[in-house]
Amino acid sequence: MPYPDRFYPVVDSLAWVTRLARLGVGTIQLRIKDAAPDDLRAEIGEALTIARAHGCQLVVNDYWQAAIDAGADAIHLGQEDLAAADLDAIRRAGARIGVSTHSPEELETALAADPYYVALGPIYETKLKAMTFAPQGLDRIGEWKRR
Repeated sequence: MPYPDRFYPVVDSLAWVTRLARLGVGTIQLRIKDAAPDDLRAEIGEALTIARAHGCQLVVNDYWQAAIDAGADAIHLGQEDLAAADLDAIRRAGARIGVSTHSPEELETALAADPYYVALGPIYETKLKAMTFAPQGLDRIGEWKRR
């Protein structure tokens, strides 16, 4: 299975991971916010079990230490989380790193971390978090690709 899929859903719960993995989605990013640490760790662990049972690659967003502890092999970091994360520890654990970018400057920061992949976005409006950047749209993504 290629990893990651070029486009994949970003979801906020184990319930969504379960639904989508059962439908055959190849890559899913789990982006939980505001969960108690024990609940977060349990949800990540269960989501990994479900995803693996269905041949799905689960990408854990932000919580790199909990992801390592649960045995995740893919972690996605935003710019703020990238600055605070122990990239060496993530790599020693065998996890691949993806990084979010929203501007050419953030792209440079991301590339300096030598990630497995870089996410450009948001492409469309998102309801999962308040964004300081407007949606990029497909035309803008095309401009970045030509760089």
